[in-house]
Amino acid sequence: MRAERLSLFVFLDAFGWEILQSVEFFPNLLPHRRRLRSILGYSSACVPSILTGKTPAEHGHFSFYFYNPESSPFKWLYPLRVLPRALASRARVRNKISQALKGFYGYTGYFQIYNMPFRYFHLFDYCEKKSLFEPDGMIHGDNIFALLRLSGIPHHVSDWRRSEDDNHDAALAAIRERQVAWIFNYNADLDGLLHVHGVGSEPVLSQIDRYRQRLARLFAEAEECYRDLDIYVFSDHGQANTTANHPLWREIDALGFRFGRDYAAVYDSTMARFWFMNQDARAAITARLSAESYGRIMPRAELEALGAYFPDAKYGELFFLVDEGHLLVPSFMGERPIVGMHGYHPDASSAYAMLLSNHPIPDDVQAITDLYTLMAAPALTWRGRETTR
Repeated sequence: MRAERLSLFVFLDAFGWEILQSVEFFPNLLPHRRRLRSILGYSSACVPSILTGKTPAEHGHFSFYFYNPESSPFKWLYPLRVLPRALASRARVRNKISQALKGFYGYTGYFQIYNMPFRYFHLFDYCEKKSLFEPDGMIHGDNIFALLRLSGIPHHVSDWRRSEDDNHDAALAAIRERQVAWIFNYNADLDGLLHVHGVGSEPVLSQIDRYRQRLARLFAEAEECYRDLDIYVFSDHGQANTTANHPLWREIDALGFRFGRDYAAVYDSTMARFWFMNQDARAAITARLSAESYGRIMPRAELEALGAYFPDAKYGELFFLVDEGHLLVPSFMGERPIVGMHGYHPDASSAYAMLLSNHPIPDDVQAITDLYTLMAAPALTWRGRETTR
Protein backbone atom coordinates (compact mmCIF):
# COMPACT_ATOMS: atom_id res chain seq x y z
CA MET A 1 0.00 0.00 0.00
CA ARG A 2 1.29 3.44 -0.91
CA ALA A 3 2.02 6.02 1.76
CA GLU A 4 0.40 9.45 1.70
CA ARG A 5 2.93 12.09 0.64
CA LEU A 6 6.68 12.54 0.22
CA SER A 7 8.64 15.76 -0.19
CA LEU A 8 11.93 14.85 -1.88
CA PHE A 9 14.75 17.42 -1.95
CA VAL A 10 17.82 16.56 -4.05
CA PHE A 11 20.96 18.71 -3.70
CA LEU A 12 23.49 18.63 -6.57
CA ASP A 13 26.57 20.60 -5.61
CA ALA A 14 27.83 22.98 -8.36
CA PHE A 15 25.20 21.94 -10.93
CA GLY A 16 24.65 25.54 -12.00
CA TRP A 17 22.03 27.07 -14.27
CA GLU A 18 24.49 27.50 -17.16
CA ILE A 19 25.48 23.84 -16.95
CA LEU A 20 21.81 22.86 -16.93
CA GLN A 21 21.23 24.76 -20.19
CA SER A 22 23.80 22.58 -21.97
CA VAL A 23 22.37 19.17 -21.01
CA GLU A 24 19.05 17.36 -20.95
CA PHE A 25 17.96 16.69 -17.39
CA PHE A 26 14.43 15.43 -16.67
CA PRO A 27 12.60 17.91 -18.96
CA ASN A 28 9.35 15.94 -18.75
CA LEU A 29 9.28 14.86 -15.12
CA LEU A 30 10.64 18.20 -13.85
CA PRO A 31 9.34 20.79 -16.34
CA HIS A 32 9.24 23.67 -13.86
CA ARG A 33 12.67 25.26 -13.57
CA ARG A 34 14.22 28.49 -12.43
CA ARG A 35 17.55 30.25 -12.27
CA LEU A 36 18.42 31.13 -8.67
CA ARG A 37 20.78 33.84 -7.50
CA SER A 38 23.52 32.45 -5.31
CA ILE A 39 25.55 33.95 -2.45
CA LEU A 40 28.95 35.65 -2.40
CA GLY A 41 31.48 33.09 -1.27
CA TYR A 42 31.92 29.36 -1.52
CA SER A 43 29.93 26.32 -0.44
CA SER A 44 30.89 27.21 3.12
CA ALA A 45 28.55 30.21 2.71
CA CYS A 46 26.05 28.86 0.17
CA VAL A 47 25.06 25.65 1.93
CA PRO A 48 24.33 27.36 5.28
CA SER A 49 22.25 29.92 3.38
CA ILE A 50 20.18 27.15 1.78
CA LEU A 51 19.73 25.37 5.11
CA THR A 52 18.68 28.52 7.00
CA GLY A 53 17.16 30.90 4.47
CA LYS A 54 19.58 33.52 5.81
CA THR A 55 22.57 35.40 4.44
CA PRO A 56 26.15 34.89 5.70
CA ALA A 57 25.87 38.06 7.77
CA GLU A 58 22.87 36.50 9.54
CA HIS A 59 23.93 32.88 10.02
CA GLY A 60 27.62 33.67 10.58
CA HIS A 61 29.22 31.30 8.03
CA PHE A 62 31.29 32.70 5.20
CA SER A 63 34.76 31.45 4.31
CA PHE A 64 36.43 28.74 6.37
CA TYR A 65 39.33 30.73 7.88
CA PHE A 66 39.26 34.03 9.74
CA TYR A 67 41.84 36.06 11.66
CA ASN A 68 41.68 35.37 15.40
CA PRO A 69 45.18 35.33 16.94
CA GLU A 70 43.96 35.65 20.53
CA SER A 71 41.74 32.55 20.46
CA SER A 72 43.18 30.49 17.63
CA PRO A 73 42.92 26.76 18.39
CA PHE A 74 45.90 26.16 16.11
CA LYS A 75 48.65 27.96 18.04
CA TRP A 76 50.48 24.73 18.79
CA LEU A 77 50.90 24.08 15.05
CA TYR A 78 53.46 26.90 14.76
CA PRO A 79 56.44 24.52 15.15
CA LEU A 80 55.35 22.77 11.93
CA ARG A 81 56.61 25.82 10.05
CA VAL A 82 60.04 24.17 9.93
CA LEU A 83 58.77 21.26 7.84
CA PRO A 84 60.50 21.12 4.44
CA ARG A 85 58.33 22.66 1.74
CA ALA A 86 58.54 19.46 -0.30
CA LEU A 87 56.84 17.64 2.56
CA ALA A 88 54.52 20.37 3.90
CA SER A 89 52.99 21.06 0.49
CA ARG A 90 52.01 17.46 -0.25
CA ALA A 91 48.25 16.92 -0.39
CA ARG A 92 48.50 13.51 1.26
CA VAL A 93 50.43 14.94 4.22
CA ARG A 94 47.97 17.78 4.64
CA ASN A 95 44.98 15.44 4.42
CA LYS A 96 46.46 13.28 7.17
CA ILE A 97 47.06 16.35 9.35
CA SER A 98 43.52 17.57 8.63
CA GLN A 99 41.99 14.28 9.76
CA ALA A 100 44.16 14.21 12.87
CA LEU A 101 43.19 17.76 13.82
CA LYS A 102 39.50 17.09 13.18
CA GLY A 103 39.59 14.10 15.51
CA PHE A 104 41.66 15.88 18.15
CA TYR A 105 39.29 18.84 18.37
CA GLY A 106 36.13 16.81 17.91
CA TYR A 107 35.01 18.83 14.90
CA THR A 108 31.94 17.31 13.24
CA GLY A 109 31.82 19.68 10.26
CA TYR A 110 33.87 19.62 7.09
CA PHE A 111 37.48 20.39 8.02
CA GLN A 112 40.50 20.77 5.75
CA ILE A 113 43.71 22.75 6.22
CA TYR A 114 44.18 23.08 2.44
CA ASN A 115 47.34 25.09 1.68
CA MET A 116 47.28 27.28 4.80
CA PRO A 117 50.94 28.05 5.65
CA PHE A 118 51.99 26.53 8.97
CA ARG A 119 53.88 29.73 9.79
CA TYR A 120 50.54 31.60 9.81
CA PHE A 121 48.20 28.93 11.17
CA HIS A 122 48.47 30.17 14.76
CA LEU A 123 46.83 33.46 13.73
CA PHE A 124 43.60 31.94 12.41
CA ASP A 125 40.43 30.18 13.45
CA TYR A 126 37.96 27.98 11.55
CA CYS A 127 34.21 28.53 11.21
CA GLU A 128 32.68 25.14 10.37
CA LYS A 129 33.43 23.23 13.55
CA LYS A 130 29.98 21.62 13.69
CA SER A 131 28.21 19.69 10.97
CA LEU A 132 25.87 21.95 9.03
CA PHE A 133 23.45 19.04 8.78
CA GLU A 134 22.83 18.75 12.50
CA PRO A 135 20.10 20.79 14.25
CA ASP A 136 22.72 22.79 16.19
CA GLY A 137 25.12 23.21 13.29
CA MET A 138 24.82 26.96 12.69
CA ILE A 139 26.93 29.66 14.32
CA HIS A 140 23.81 31.83 14.64
CA GLY A 141 20.20 30.68 14.55
CA ASP A 142 18.56 27.41 13.56
CA ASN A 143 18.62 25.42 10.34
CA ILE A 144 16.03 23.28 8.56
CA PHE A 145 17.03 20.23 10.60
CA ALA A 146 16.13 21.99 13.83
CA LEU A 147 12.69 22.66 12.35
CA LEU A 148 12.32 19.03 11.28
CA ARG A 149 13.07 17.88 14.81
CA LEU A 150 10.68 20.42 16.28
CA SER A 151 7.86 19.53 13.89
CA GLY A 152 8.17 15.81 14.41
CA ILE A 153 7.90 15.07 10.69
CA PRO A 154 9.48 11.67 9.92
CA HIS A 155 12.47 12.35 7.71
CA HIS A 156 15.66 10.99 6.19
CA VAL A 157 18.82 13.07 5.63
CA SER A 158 21.89 11.91 3.70
CA ASP A 159 25.17 11.55 5.57
CA TRP A 160 27.46 13.99 3.77
CA ARG A 161 30.48 11.98 4.90
CA ARG A 162 29.39 8.89 2.95
CA SER A 163 29.63 8.23 -0.77
CA GLU A 164 26.90 9.25 -3.20
CA ASP A 165 26.17 5.58 -3.90
CA ASP A 166 25.73 4.87 -0.19
CA ASN A 167 23.43 7.87 0.21
CA HIS A 168 21.42 6.86 -2.84
CA ASP A 169 20.93 3.37 -1.43
CA ALA A 170 19.95 4.79 1.96
CA ALA A 171 17.37 7.10 0.36
CA LEU A 172 15.95 4.22 -1.66
CA ALA A 173 15.65 2.12 1.48
CA ALA A 174 13.88 4.94 3.31
CA ILE A 175 11.41 5.33 0.43
CA ARG A 176 10.68 1.61 0.30
CA GLU A 177 9.91 1.55 4.02
CA ARG A 178 7.24 4.23 3.39
CA GLN A 179 7.77 5.69 6.87
CA VAL A 180 9.25 9.10 6.01
CA ALA A 181 7.52 12.19 4.65
CA TRP A 182 10.62 14.31 3.95
CA ILE A 183 13.98 13.39 2.36
CA PHE A 184 17.16 15.40 1.76
CA ASN A 185 19.45 13.64 -0.72
CA TYR A 186 22.98 15.08 -0.81
CA ASN A 187 25.31 14.82 -3.85
CA ALA A 188 28.69 16.58 -3.98
CA ASP A 189 30.87 14.68 -6.48
CA LEU A 190 30.16 16.95 -9.44
CA ASP A 191 31.86 19.89 -7.74
CA GLY A 192 35.20 18.07 -7.52
CA LEU A 193 35.02 16.89 -11.11
CA LEU A 194 34.33 20.42 -12.32
CA HIS A 195 37.38 21.69 -10.42
CA VAL A 196 39.64 19.08 -12.00
CA HIS A 197 38.21 18.70 -15.52
CA GLY A 198 36.08 21.78 -16.19
CA VAL A 199 32.63 22.57 -17.55
CA GLY A 200 31.73 20.51 -20.62
CA SER A 201 34.39 17.85 -20.03
CA GLU A 202 33.72 14.14 -20.55
CA PRO A 203 34.05 13.25 -16.84
CA VAL A 204 31.55 15.97 -15.92
CA LEU A 205 29.05 14.89 -18.58
CA SER A 206 29.45 11.27 -17.47
CA GLN A 207 28.70 12.27 -13.88
CA ILE A 208 25.56 14.11 -15.00
CA ASP A 209 24.51 10.96 -16.84
CA ARG A 210 25.03 8.98 -13.63
CA TYR A 211 22.77 11.46 -11.87
CA ARG A 212 20.12 10.90 -14.55
CA GLN A 213 20.21 7.16 -14.03
CA ARG A 214 20.41 7.26 -10.27
CA LEU A 215 17.69 9.86 -9.79
CA ALA A 216 15.41 8.15 -12.31
CA ARG A 217 15.47 5.09 -10.05
CA LEU A 218 14.88 7.22 -6.98
CA PHE A 219 11.95 9.08 -8.53
CA ALA A 220 10.37 5.89 -9.90
CA GLU A 221 10.58 4.21 -6.50
CA ALA A 222 9.05 7.27 -4.84
CA GLU A 223 6.17 7.30 -7.31
CA GLU A 224 5.61 3.61 -6.62
CA CYS A 225 5.58 4.01 -2.83
CA TYR A 226 3.73 7.34 -2.35
CA ARG A 227 0.42 8.68 -3.62
CA ASP A 228 1.66 12.29 -3.80
CA LEU A 229 5.22 13.29 -4.58
CA ASP A 230 6.84 16.71 -4.46
CA ILE A 231 10.30 16.78 -6.10
CA TYR A 232 12.77 19.64 -5.86
CA VAL A 233 16.25 19.33 -7.40
CA PHE A 234 18.57 22.25 -6.74
CA SER A 235 22.17 23.44 -6.48
CA ASP A 236 24.12 26.03 -4.52
CA HIS A 237 26.13 27.63 -7.36
CA GLY A 238 27.70 26.83 -10.72
CA GLN A 239 31.29 26.84 -11.95
CA ALA A 240 33.33 28.58 -14.62
CA ASN A 241 36.36 27.33 -16.49
CA THR A 242 39.39 29.34 -15.45
CA THR A 243 41.20 31.48 -17.99
CA ALA A 244 43.98 33.28 -16.07
CA ASN A 245 46.02 32.86 -12.88
CA HIS A 246 47.44 35.62 -10.69
CA PRO A 247 50.16 35.45 -7.98
CA LEU A 248 48.60 38.11 -5.74
CA TRP A 249 49.97 36.53 -2.56
CA ARG A 250 53.55 36.95 -3.80
CA GLU A 251 52.86 40.49 -4.99
CA ILE A 252 51.54 41.55 -1.58
CA ASP A 253 54.49 39.85 0.14
CA ALA A 254 56.81 41.86 -2.11
CA LEU A 255 55.51 45.13 -0.65
CA GLY A 256 57.67 44.38 2.40
CA PHE A 257 55.14 44.44 5.22
CA ARG A 258 55.22 41.80 7.90
CA PHE A 259 52.38 39.30 8.03
CA GLY A 260 50.87 39.21 11.53
CA ARG A 261 52.43 42.51 12.59
CA ASP A 262 51.40 44.95 9.85
CA TYR A 263 48.54 43.02 8.26
CA ALA A 264 46.98 39.59 7.89
CA ALA A 265 45.28 38.01 4.90
CA VAL A 266 43.50 34.93 3.69
CA TYR A 267 44.05 34.20 0.02
CA ASP A 268 41.06 32.16 -1.09
CA SER A 269 40.85 30.90 -4.68
CA THR A 270 38.92 33.90 -6.02
CA MET A 271 38.99 36.32 -3.12
CA ALA A 272 41.60 37.87 -0.84
CA ARG A 273 40.54 39.17 2.57
CA PHE A 274 42.70 41.55 4.62
CA TRP A 275 43.02 42.83 8.18
CA PHE A 276 45.31 45.80 8.95
CA MET A 277 47.37 46.67 12.02
CA ASN A 278 48.65 50.03 10.74
CA GLN A 279 47.77 52.66 8.17
CA ASP A 280 50.95 52.29 6.12
CA ALA A 281 50.12 48.67 5.33
CA ARG A 282 46.49 49.56 4.67
CA ALA A 283 47.40 52.35 2.22
CA ALA A 284 50.04 50.37 0.32
CA ILE A 285 48.02 47.17 0.01
CA THR A 286 44.86 49.06 -0.94
CA ALA A 287 46.78 50.93 -3.64
CA ARG A 288 48.21 47.70 -4.99
CA LEU A 289 44.80 46.03 -5.13
CA SER A 290 43.23 49.07 -6.75
CA ALA A 291 45.76 48.82 -9.58
CA GLU A 292 44.89 45.22 -10.43
CA SER A 293 42.90 44.84 -13.66
CA TYR A 294 41.47 41.36 -12.98
CA GLY A 295 39.48 42.15 -9.83
CA ARG A 296 38.30 44.88 -7.52
CA ILE A 297 37.89 45.92 -3.90
CA MET A 298 34.29 45.43 -2.82
CA PRO A 299 32.73 48.53 -1.20
CA ARG A 300 30.85 48.22 2.07
CA ALA A 301 27.48 49.07 0.50
CA GLU A 302 27.82 46.20 -1.97
CA LEU A 303 28.82 43.73 0.75
CA GLU A 304 25.81 44.84 2.78
CA ALA A 305 23.52 44.34 -0.20
CA LEU A 306 24.96 40.85 -0.73
CA GLY A 307 24.51 39.92 2.93
CA ALA A 308 28.26 39.53 3.37
CA TYR A 309 29.18 42.55 5.48
CA PHE A 310 30.35 41.76 9.01
CA PRO A 311 30.51 44.83 11.29
CA ASP A 312 33.15 43.20 13.49
CA ALA A 313 35.34 42.50 10.42
CA LYS A 314 35.41 38.83 11.42
CA TYR A 315 36.05 37.70 7.86
CA GLY A 316 38.07 40.71 6.78
CA GLU A 317 38.25 44.51 6.73
CA LEU A 318 38.85 44.58 2.98
CA PHE A 319 37.59 42.11 0.37
CA PHE A 320 39.24 41.84 -3.04
CA LEU A 321 37.22 39.76 -5.52
CA VAL A 322 38.57 38.58 -8.88
CA ASP A 323 36.58 38.58 -12.11
CA GLU A 324 34.85 35.49 -13.44
CA GLY A 325 37.31 32.94 -14.78
CA HIS A 326 40.31 34.33 -12.92
CA LEU A 327 42.13 32.50 -10.13
CA LEU A 328 44.57 33.39 -7.35
CA VAL A 329 47.53 31.00 -7.60
CA PRO A 330 49.10 30.12 -5.28
CA SER A 331 46.49 30.62 -2.59
CA PHE A 332 45.69 29.29 0.86
CA MET A 333 43.46 26.81 -1.00
CA GLY A 334 46.10 25.35 -3.29
CA GLU A 335 49.54 25.65 -4.89
CA ARG A 336 48.56 24.89 -8.45
CA PRO A 337 45.98 26.09 -10.99
CA ILE A 338 42.72 24.19 -11.40
CA VAL A 339 40.46 24.01 -14.44
CA GLY A 340 37.11 25.01 -12.90
CA MET A 341 36.21 27.35 -10.06
CA HIS A 342 33.34 29.15 -8.34
CA GLY A 343 33.24 31.88 -5.72
CA TYR A 344 32.80 34.77 -8.14
CA HIS A 345 30.28 37.58 -7.84
CA PRO A 346 26.71 36.22 -7.56
CA ASP A 347 25.82 38.11 -10.74
CA ALA A 348 28.50 36.33 -12.78
CA SER A 349 26.79 34.19 -15.40
CA SER A 350 28.33 30.95 -14.11
CA ALA A 351 27.41 31.65 -10.49
CA TYR A 352 23.67 31.10 -10.73
CA ALA A 353 22.19 27.99 -9.16
CA MET A 354 19.20 26.08 -10.48
CA LEU A 355 15.90 24.69 -9.21
CA LEU A 356 13.80 21.99 -10.90
CA SER A 357 10.42 20.68 -9.78
CA ASN A 358 7.44 18.61 -10.81
CA HIS A 359 5.18 21.39 -9.49
CA PRO A 360 4.98 25.11 -10.33
CA ILE A 361 7.60 27.09 -8.43
CA PRO A 362 6.30 30.00 -6.32
CA ASP A 363 7.13 33.40 -7.80
CA ASP A 364 8.95 34.53 -4.66
CA VAL A 365 11.55 31.76 -4.94
CA GLN A 366 14.35 33.64 -6.71
CA ALA A 367 17.52 32.94 -4.71
CA ILE A 368 19.11 29.99 -2.93
CA THR A 369 18.03 31.49 0.41
CA ASP A 370 14.43 30.98 -0.72
CA LEU A 371 14.90 27.21 -0.90
CA TYR A 372 14.46 27.11 2.86
CA THR A 373 10.80 28.07 2.53
CA LEU A 374 10.22 25.13 0.18
CA MET A 375 11.93 22.73 2.56
CA ALA A 376 10.18 24.15 5.62
CA ALA A 377 6.63 24.05 4.23
CA PRO A 378 6.07 20.28 4.67
CA ALA A 379 7.44 20.39 8.22
CA LEU A 380 5.21 23.33 9.17
CA THR A 381 2.19 21.59 7.65
CA TRP A 382 3.02 18.41 9.52
CA ARG A 383 3.41 20.26 12.81
CA GLY A 384 0.08 21.98 12.31
CA ARG A 385 -1.62 18.70 11.49
CA GLU A 386 -0.16 17.00 14.56
CA THR A 387 -1.18 19.92 16.77
CA THR A 388 -4.82 19.71 15.69
CA ARG A 389 -5.10 15.96 16.20
